[in-house]
Amino acid sequence: MASGTLTIDLDAVVANWQALNSLSDAAVETGAVVKADGYGLGAARVARALARAGARCFFVAQAKEGAAVREALGRDVHIFVLNGHMSGDTDTINDLDLIPLLNSIEQLTRHFEASPGTGFGLQLDTGMNRLGMEPAEWEAVAELALAQRPQLIMSHLSSADEPDSPRNAEQLRQFRAMTDGTGVPRSLAATGGTLLGAEYHFDLTRPGVGLYGGLPFAAARPVVRLSLPVIQSRLVAAGESVGYNATWTAPEERRIATVAAGYADGLIRALSGRGALYFEGMACPIVGRVSMDLIGVDITALPEIPPALDILCPEQGVDALAEAAGTIGYEILTSLGHRYDRKTLGGFG
Repeated sequence: MASGTLTIDLDAVVANWQALNSLSDAAVETGAVVKADGYGLGAARVARALARAGARCFFVAQAKEGAAVREALGRDVHIFVLNGHMSGDTDTINDLDLIPLLNSIEQLTRHFEASPGTGFGLQLDTGMNRLGMEPAEWEAVAELALAQRPQLIMSHLSSADEPDSPRNAEQLRQFRAMTDGTGVPRSLAATGGTLLGAEYHFDLTRPGVGLYGGLPFAAARPVVRLSLPVIQSRLVAAGESVGYNATWTAPEERRIATVAAGYADGLIRALSGRGALYFEGMACPIVGRVSMDLIGVDITALPEIPPALDILCPEQGVDALAEAAGTIGYEILTSLGHRYDRKTLGGFG
């Protein structure tokens, strides 16, 4: 193979959705976040697999992402736009029946003027200070907004991946204070919030990273495998260096493989000299700098020169690789490049 092969297990995505769905009562709907092109794995293919499994509410960040999901799924699902009704999005929102989650009085005004009578939801800020109307803003427009019959009221937890954080309970209290008695379906929990328990579930949960095998859903099935072809191998003598700026020097004779991937493919430069690739369960350390298209790997311990090495596999999932790089699994997933040959497993039943 000339480039890496990214294998995406759609059956695992569906299994993760079903597992998260099982954590809430039957009256609670489980949606799915497919923004950022399905966390880098292909929003259309992921959404189709989840729709077949029973998902009917999908969340994207931008209206143009919603257009791609609408094309894949047709009109039989709800597609919510987390960034709301932005200037220039009106035609897309109206023509494709997207549901913007209005984040501000400005967006509320824009939507009611440009898209009267069309669906919308509301996003409230309960303490994250990122998106949504703050309590005073909400108090000023709540009567007007509720009279237009929103389809959903949501907020977002800032620390749901830290179950013991007092911020979770404080945001829950604030969300209840802002929304109790409205009679509108509510959503507070993404993946982490779903794991916090029933009091955070309300009417709709919206798991994201957990669907794709990432923390904080530790029980998730792995979704991706990434195999990188070995282009060349060489014996490097003691005292010789590998890669840009000679950041790694062989302490003794080592066999070094050069594999076809680099930071242009989402394997970030922070992995330089950190982490490993795997062959049949054996770890092979990354040596030297990760460059744009190439990575050096110490394969001295292997009994043979392999045709390929795995950087995402059962031995090293997205969060383990992210920890080696000093980042989070979200960044690893959403950075995976378009040069990989993509292979899809399952999702068609």
